[in-house]
Amino acid sequence: MKTVFIINPKAGQGKNICRLKEKIEKYIEYNEADAEIYVTKSVDDARRFVAEFCRKNGSARFIACGGDGTLNEVLNGAFGQEGAQIGVIPAGTGNDFCRNFNPSFDFSDIENQIKGKAIKCDAIRYLTVSDGVKKEGYCLNMINIGFDCNVADMTANMKKKPFISGSFAYLLSIFVNMVKKKGADILVEMDGKTVHNGKLLLTSVANGCYCGGGIKSNPRASVNDGVMNVNIIKNIRRVQFIPLLPHYMDGTILDVENINRYLINKDCRKIVITPKGGKMRICIDGEIINAGKTTFEIIPDAFSFVCENKVSKCQLENEVKI
Repeated sequence: MKTVFIINPKAGQGKNICRLKEKIEKYIEYNEADAEIYVTKSVDDARRFVAEFCRKNGSARFIACGGDGTLNEVLNGAFGQEGAQIGVIPAGTGNDFCRNFNPSFDFSDIENQIKGKAIKCDAIRYLTVSDGVKKEGYCLNMINIGFDCNVADMTANMKKKPFISGSFAYLLSIFVNMVKKKGADILVEMDGKTVHNGKLLLTSVANGCYCGGGIKSNPRASVNDGVMNVNIIKNIRRVQFIPLLPHYMDGTILDVENINRYLINKDCRKIVITPKGGKMRICIDGEIINAGKTTFEIIPDAFSFVCENKVSKCQLENEVKI
């Protein structure tokens, strides 16, 4: 199968991208690999390129060289294309989706991306209408509304300023949004039942565990279990939320005593979220859009993702025994 490396030149604020491109070029030339490189030219160009490539040439293995946003574009371009596979060389600021997999797989290794095995993963399909415009697509990792989305929104703007790194911008955005305590006012219906109606601090609709560059907000989420894991943190006071924040970040939030007073955590296959004011901001795999009433639905085994070595640990152990 042909491999196409799709490089986002602005990923990770452009750091090390030229070096990565040279490394891939040298690997392809030295190994005479059936692979090529495409450098994106604008936002959504990766989705357009992948979809067009599949129409003209058939399926291939597409490796996103960037962050979760670039990987999301590649997924949306490859979705529904029979035989297509996707992977990622993490070069963005968050790189959260690949954190869900075995750390023994080196996502930065070019040979792993060309020769590694792909497994089936779920995706979340979303559909919304904003200002009369229909928007639909697929999310591979997580959707955030409220506090998390506000932080991501502010972080993106702060990173454009000089001398503010991605990690510092994120921490600063958390502090500012903690002071503002701006959440969301929404109706949440899960599998046909109302679970929340009114103001809340945040909600996350998760296929994977991580967001925000390693925050393990949804520790029960799994990328191939056929359900979405949903967190709803109620409209609690700052003095209540601040002690919970470290647990929210390190994945121990569900272990906190009496956490049900502050948080709802449920699995579902379909969720409908309606903003009480008619509009809301939602963060999809790190990219933010305006939305109205939005439906999210899990699509089991939606795509093939490169995340396992060509020879598994189990196979190696069997060979040793023989």
